Amino acid sequence: MEKKIISTNGAPAAIGPYSQAVRSGQSVYLSGQIALDPASGQLVEGGIEPQARRALQNLAAVAAAAGGSLGDCVKLTIYVTDMASFPQVNAAMEEFFVAPFPARATVGVASLPRGALFEIDAVMVLG
Repeated sequence: MEKKIISTNGAPAAIGPYSQAVRSGQSVYLSGQIALDPASGQLVEGGIEPQARRALQNLAAVAAAAGGSLGDCVKLTIYVTDMASFPQVNAAMEEFFVAPFPARATVGVASLPRGALFEIDAVMVLG
């Protein structure tokens, strides 16, 4: 099956040897997004909620570049450096997703790139 690389200036450029997203058939695999401001490349300050919002905005920009939206996501994986931040993560998620919600896993990790507190990746299926 053919792979199409997805890229947008509306989200930070990849900080390693990977693509922002890859489309194969109707499935789109969106790489992890942290709270980097696309214009400055700097990590958003202020804690988990602003970082989650910025990362979700970045993810939405990549989804749009692929021809979809966050509403087309079927699976999310969230990585947090503090599982106690779960309520703040859920609050940010409710700003970007409405029912029916995608499947989701949240994983506690020791650290994330650039000292981020939150990272999210997704699988999206286009109609």
